[in-house]
Amino acid sequence: MFLFELQVLLAVGLDLLCGDPRCFLHPVRIMGSFCNSSEKVLRQVISSELMAGFFAFTTVLSLTVGLTALLLFFINLCSHVLAQCAAIYLLYTCIAAKDLVVHSRLVYCALQEKNNLDDARSAVAQIVGRDTTTLDRKGIIRACIETVAENMVDGVTAPLFYALVSSLFASFVGADPLYFAILGGIGYKAINTMDSMFAYKNERYLYFGRVSAKVDDFVNFIPARMSGLFLVLAAFFLGLNWRNSYSVFKRDRLAHASPNAAHPEAAVAGALDIELGGPSLYFGKNVVKPRIGDDIRPVTDRDILHANYLTLLASLFCLIFLLISRFFLLEVLT
Repeated sequence: MFLFELQVLLAVGLDLLCGDPRCFLHPVRIMGSFCNSSEKVLRQVISSELMAGFFAFTTVLSLTVGLTALLLFFINLCSHVLAQCAAIYLLYTCIAAKDLVVHSRLVYCALQEKNNLDDARSAVAQIVGRDTTTLDRKGIIRACIETVAENMVDGVTAPLFYALVSSLFASFVGADPLYFAILGGIGYKAINTMDSMFAYKNERYLYFGRVSAKVDDFVNFIPARMSGLFLVLAAFFLGLNWRNSYSVFKRDRLAHASPNAAHPEAAVAGALDIELGGPSLYFGKNVVKPRIGDDIRPVTDRDILHANYLTLLASLFCLIFLLISRFFLLEVLT
């Protein structure tokens, strides 16, 4: 009893302890190779960029989920315990809480300890897609906080959400829920990886990446909104401005080109009494993002740390909620 819950907690604990594994066999690296290969082949054989992008999406997703299922099946033939360990490892690679905290803290250390804007720009460039060379101190801090808030969804809440939801289907076929969980989590990471590689609004990917972008928007719809609400709850427990967090979340959660990104950003901005968004430089073009939050006070270096505390605690609340919800749903289903 509660073996599955312990396995999920072990995967989360591995991420918090070790961070993202640095190896060439990392599932996301393999997904990236699938993306590059499928794009190269399908662009040559399909003239329509939209259709080529559609088939690239289905190919990468099918390969990722299918090969994961086959891998676990054959390992399970040899050893059930080894298959369980492999599944826990794969689930661990879907989560990226520690790496987000570590990278953002490098930005904080460059600002606080070295007081070196060049080092801070280099550090923040590792986790954001914008051009960081012209950012001033406040711009660096805002960019870091925005990516911490937004990537809470991609790196923690969404993969956990799909892992735990997928595990429910195991009860219908009498299978191990851990195997279904990893298929849900790894499937989400495949979609998210394709979004990061294909969903650019430039001449090369405007049509090719459209399917990947739309599906990514769809699968993040629920996790993004859950994240925003749990960030408000985390603000309350951390003694931050949770009332303003909820107010800004309600007001500004759709103030973004993405239908999902502003939900966690708004909750964090409100909790910290700061303003996010505004002009940013992407690939040499100036992009003016809608303002999120209120400029109640200027941003400071320590806001990066507070953003980390908020996202970690909110992720914990989300995990607890998902595990409890799964328990009660299983009671109903069985």
